[in-house]
Amino acid sequence: MGAPSRPRLTRATRPLTFEVEALNERGEALPTPIAGEHPLTLYVDKREIVTLMTLGQAPEALAIGYLRNQRLVRSIEEIAEVQVDWETDAVAVTTRKRIKGLAERMKKRTVTTGCGQGTVFGDLMEEIETITLRDDVRLSEDTLYGLLDAVRRHETIYKSAGAVHGCALADGAEILTFVEDVGRHNAVDAIAGLMWLEGIDGSDKIFYTTGRLTSEMVIKAAQMEIPFLVSRSGLTQMGYEIANRVGITMLGRAVNKHYLLFTGKHRFEKRLTATMLA
Repeated sequence: MGAPSRPRLTRATRPLTFEVEALNERGEALPTPIAGEHPLTLYVDKREIVTLMTLGQAPEALAIGYLRNQRLVRSIEEIAEVQVDWETDAVAVTTRKRIKGLAERMKKRTVTTGCGQGTVFGDLMEEIETITLRDDVRLSEDTLYGLLDAVRRHETIYKSAGAVHGCALADGAEILTFVEDVGRHNAVDAIAGLMWLEGIDGSDKIFYTTGRLTSEMVIKAAQMEIPFLVSRSGLTQMGYEIANRVGITMLGRAVNKHYLLFTGKHRFEKRLTATMLA
């Protein structure tokens, strides 16, 4: 897929960790890295939309992905400019044509279980009925294990400082991009923004998250047309029901060589063992 028209962007990543002094159980003072956390207020055409608490790893992509996943903009071509200013803790998005009915659409929102922000605007629950995911792609057990191993070996802020969620977009066992943030929804939104910026087609990709699979996480993966959703954590009842409805292949409790396959079983190819062949 060719790269779409890119908006003008700042490159305003914040320091991701900060060192503080902590006392261990023996009373010893230890320099200890902790994760950053910063408020970032999103403005669209000078209208305040939301304040996100973020690590600050990819604030421009976060803003774009937030607008994408809330269906406030329909394509990257609608966005002319994204400017992050940490002196004012703000990100200003300028569109090429003002978003129609923005005030009315912001009145219709459902508060969800998301860390950091967790709001679903408008009629996203109805919109999932129109989503169709590819059925001609497969995820093998060996590929799943390869991806889980790649995630385990990936250098992360969580390993040094904790207190963050991570999300990865993968092509098979290869991690294409890995984003961490203080809220799992921020991490998935940032990946959605990066996919738009880089023109990445999600229809044959795998989305991995360290966070639980709630209704909103499933909806966002489906909106990005990603057929495979994998988490090291568990899931909620509504997350399960929506995954069943859209036909996404969803695996939870995925760590090392362990996993639970919940939905979309037709896309998953289990390794044949001697016992199974007997």
